[in-house]
Amino acid sequence: MSYGASLITHLWPLVLFLVLVIGLISLMLAGPYFLGSRRNARATGEPYECGIVPVGSAQYHVPIPFYLFAIFFVIFDLEAVFLFAWAVAVRETGWAGFIEALVFIVILLVALLYLWRLGALDWRTFRQKRDRASVLLR
Repeated sequence: MSYGASLITHLWPLVLFLVLVIGLISLMLAGPYFLGSRRNARATGEPYECGIVPVGSAQYHVPIPFYLFAIFFVIFDLEAVFLFAWAVAVRETGWAGFIEALVFIVILLVALLYLWRLGALDWRTFRQKRDRASVLLR
């Protein structure tokens, strides 16, 4: 048996699989086009959720502190994941693992204190900050 014939015998299941996948995708894309209705009512393109008619635009501006809060959440959520993995393997890592986890926590704590000092965790508006400063100065 030649090398080419051997290669074809080993690749035919892959080729068959690709043909079946492409056929299934084509069927799934063409099916709704042929089986779906052709009517377009006025309310067809309108969003509907829980019986409430939508009013206004669905797009709104989210203030920057929300994004910062989300980033902080991701950072400290990842910290929890790493510490959980460390806690599972605490016996195998020994004192070296404990010191590494402690350094990791200290670095994140310093970063949190830096952000706190910088004011990144303060959600007050300029007016609220001004009013607070005037109250504190009394």
